[in-house]
Amino acid sequence: MGYWEDVMGGLPPEAAEVLRFTLMHNRWRRFETINLIASENVMSPLAEAAYVSDMMHRYAEGKPFKRYYQGTRYVDEVEVRAARLLGELLGAEVDPRPISGTTANASVFRVLAPCNSKALIAPVQAGAHVSHTKFGTLGALCIEHIEMPYDAENMNVDVDRAVKMIEEVRPSFVVLGGSVYLFPHPVREIAEAAHAVGARVVYDAAHVLGLIVGKRWRNPLDHGADVMTASTHKTFPGPQGGIVASRDRELFKRIGRAIFPYFVSNHHLHRLPALAVTAAEMKYYGEAYADQVVRNAKALAEALAAEGFRVLGEHLGYTRSHQVVVDVRPQGGGAKAATLLEEANIITNKNLLPYDPPDAIKDPSGLRLGVQEMTRFGMKEDNMRDIARFMKRVLIDREDPKRVAREVTEYRREYVEVRYTFDIEPPLKDGVLRLLF
Repeated sequence: MGYWEDVMGGLPPEAAEVLRFTLMHNRWRRFETINLIASENVMSPLAEAAYVSDMMHRYAEGKPFKRYYQGTRYVDEVEVRAARLLGELLGAEVDPRPISGTTANASVFRVLAPCNSKALIAPVQAGAHVSHTKFGTLGALCIEHIEMPYDAENMNVDVDRAVKMIEEVRPSFVVLGGSVYLFPHPVREIAEAAHAVGARVVYDAAHVLGLIVGKRWRNPLDHGADVMTASTHKTFPGPQGGIVASRDRELFKRIGRAIFPYFVSNHHLHRLPALAVTAAEMKYYGEAYADQVVRNAKALAEALAAEGFRVLGEHLGYTRSHQVVVDVRPQGGGAKAATLLEEANIITNKNLLPYDPPDAIKDPSGLRLGVQEMTRFGMKEDNMRDIARFMKRVLIDREDPKRVAREVTEYRREYVEVRYTFDIEPPLKDGVLRLLF
């Protein structure tokens, strides 16, 4: 830190303090911890270089070549290429302007249903995101949310009862996909029932976009979904942001007119080159990456069960996504377990389990784990077994978390290079930076 202390010595104290904490965060999260947050990932060095560009200072309201600002000639070209690359990967038209998955959802919901209409959503137990509910985006748009029935045995939407509900309620649209789900939702069966009553199907692929691109998760557009929304920074390892994808040209145009001006003004333009770079990387390496993510998730689930944890979904093979869900009530509950693991440099998040009441959100029964970022740093099945042992030492054996933290930091030193990306030699990376600045 000597160099940085010398540099920051000439700064105003307010700025120096902010930079100090930023540097401490970067060192801790990128070099000392095992990150199992299911909604996070890291970009490649090339995507990061593209992200830190002059575009972050600029505005480009509207669509490419139809802007309300001048000075966007190169932004337009980058946005078109980003949309084209993503479109090739998904077999659809793609709009990359939403600045989050929630913003993408809002744009779609606004088009599909007027105020005071009804929407059916996946049951919260099967992973519905807060933006699908009256507590989030649907509520803000005054659209009534009605949960489809839950099949506890299959940890999924109860298809037969959901079809009957669709026929009875006749909603404006149905939402599938979500934030905590281990197994694919029944898109084809729900879409057939929805289309029979004139309803649309929205699939929120925020968590599984990278698995879809990598062909390890069903593309919902192939199975009858009318529109797909997604985040671009979870299993798809790009910059934080969102997209909308559809094969229905007229619907896609209507949603585009809602993104701007209803929900987005400027759409954070420096995302676009980083998003395009990530899409290109996923074109070449996405299948290998997604395959290893799914393998790692299953390996982690099996290892945790072997170490004595209650892992959900055993009778179904534990998981088919990047996620693993663990009942940690014997270890004191989700809040306590997540705090102890963080002290041991293992980052997780507490999470409601299917049988938790909604008011248990502050101290739920479970942990939601995701393996996509550690896979990105080169970890494989054997590493998942090591992680399970670290977790056992903290939560079951009750070892001092700080002692385990030192071993985790030492372990992580072997896994700091981002994989499944274009090889960027220093001269090339330096050249990219010089071009950008």
